[in-house]
Amino acid sequence: MTSTHEGREEGREAQVAPNPSDELEALRLERDEQIAAHQRTAADFANFRRRTTEEREREAGLAAEGLLMKLLAVADDLDRAMANLPAELADQPWTEGIGAIHRKLLALLESEEVRPYDSVGAAFDPREHEAVAQRTESGKPTGEVLEEHRKGWRIRDRVLRPAVVSVATD
Repeated sequence: MTSTHEGREEGREAQVAPNPSDELEALRLERDEQIAAHQRTAADFANFRRRTTEEREREAGLAAEGLLMKLLAVADDLDRAMANLPAELADQPWTEGIGAIHRKLLALLESEEVRPYDSVGAAFDPREHEAVAQRTESGKPTGEVLEEHRKGWRIRDRVLRPAVVSVATD
């Protein structure tokens, strides 16, 4: 019987009473891990929201640019109509109305930060110009834009539509 009793005492000796400071340290570590996990989750969510917002803005910008490109075609047509208006029709009320529409369209484009840029006399730049013809012209350096067939337009500081031009060559 003593051997059984001794075995129980040995088992008790093997079980060391937990140290309160060790338990406290373990709880602190667990708390710190939980806080870190929460902070990572919050940061991941903030990044997700930012990326989603940026993506929506980018898609809206692309849709707006598509519409602006279509409006540029209308602006081109009105430019040509106004440039080729016969002098005898210039004082007609309907031509003044077309001129007002043209000005409103240009104001709308301006409000969206879409502006035309001048190309004639500038050096050819493939990012800003689309060359459709080359001509030899005395006194003009090679690569200078001689004629603009269609206006180029920028949106803010970026080319929205390149100008279609003729370029000087040797």
